[in-house]
Amino acid sequence: MPYLAHFGLKEHPFTLTPNIDYYYPTQETANIVASLDFALRRDSGIVKVVGEVGTGKTLLCRLLMHKLEDGERVAYINAPQADAQTIVRTVCAEFGIAAEAESDSPYAALNRFLVETHGEGKLAVVVVDEAQHLGRDGLEAIRLISNLETERSKLLQIVLFGQTELDELLRDPSLRQLNQRVVFAFNTKPLTPDETRRYIAHRIKVSRQEGVVYDIYSDAAIDLIARASGGIPRVVNILADKSLLVAFSEGSPTVNKAHATSAIKDSPGLPTGAAARGKSRRIAMVAAGALALLAACGAGAYLLTRNRAAEPLQPPPEAPPPAPAPAPPPAAATEPPPPVSVPPPAPIPDQPAEQPPPAVPPAPSPPPAAPAPKPHPPQPKPLTEGPVQ
Repeated sequence: MPYLAHFGLKEHPFTLTPNIDYYYPTQETANIVASLDFALRRDSGIVKVVGEVGTGKTLLCRLLMHKLEDGERVAYINAPQADAQTIVRTVCAEFGIAAEAESDSPYAALNRFLVETHGEGKLAVVVVDEAQHLGRDGLEAIRLISNLETERSKLLQIVLFGQTELDELLRDPSLRQLNQRVVFAFNTKPLTPDETRRYIAHRIKVSRQEGVVYDIYSDAAIDLIARASGGIPRVVNILADKSLLVAFSEGSPTVNKAHATSAIKDSPGLPTGAAARGKSRRIAMVAAGALALLAACGAGAYLLTRNRAAEPLQPPPEAPPPAPAPAPPPAAATEPPPPVSVPPPAPIPDQPAEQPPPAVPPAPSPPPAAPAPKPHPPQPKPLTEGPVQ
């Protein structure tokens, strides 16, 4: 095929079909696979693997089955949408179980098979992909068959692979009995930028013709694909494959940033999916922080205003309380100048002389507000000669 020969490839490196030959073991996926193997061999019962769309759950599911099929009994159910009885019959059919009599129930036939398998020292594992489609009835059927056990161990191991809706479904109070039986739970995550770089290089290496060695993708193109895809492996595959097609149409043996940009523009719904979710999540977190800060400030202002309205403002303890401003004292209470002798004014003709008002002893001055009161000044004697002009 000219397209593959142009890049020195023997097959398409970025197909969407989960292929265990193209499996790239990141630290996260390697831990999940090892943990699943450990959980199944210690008779855990029910194990759950949940992740966003396109993060490689089906590939892990097939990888697990590939490891178990050689020596264990495995039943695979894909996207189940049926009632409880149908699911049990499907499990029996996957195990190759046939009822011995027409009156024999699927549960009884399944139990006999599990006892025989346990006696042989082998595992019986049911792997359910797209488990979010089970619904309440299907999950209840899973709970019932998980109860098949001996006095010492579980007879049936169940692994549920599903999207995040599976977690939402298991939070239903009516499914709390099943939720309590989930011993181990794992989550698939997007690739980091460095993992995205190694992921693309790995898939190119696996699909390469022998003797052809060169970097098809530039660093700028890979960085752009990693940012636009959000690290979702399925979206990485789509953008990387389209970038190859753009480079091939221009006759370029390598993919540069312009080719990756054209691929992203041609897929408006894909690159904005995970990236926009991450951006909206960051915006929501910032907005929530700002709202919390505003709420805290508003609550503080409200409490301060309420406290001020409820009780008078108290001064600091180290400063003396300010005294109220005294009313203006009478003229006689102010500190007078030293007494002087003033001759009486000459009488005005044809007008009787103004008689001075009767002498009134001055009122006592109010105590001073200062902490150390000054000695009270001596009171002057009233003038008998006449008013001072």
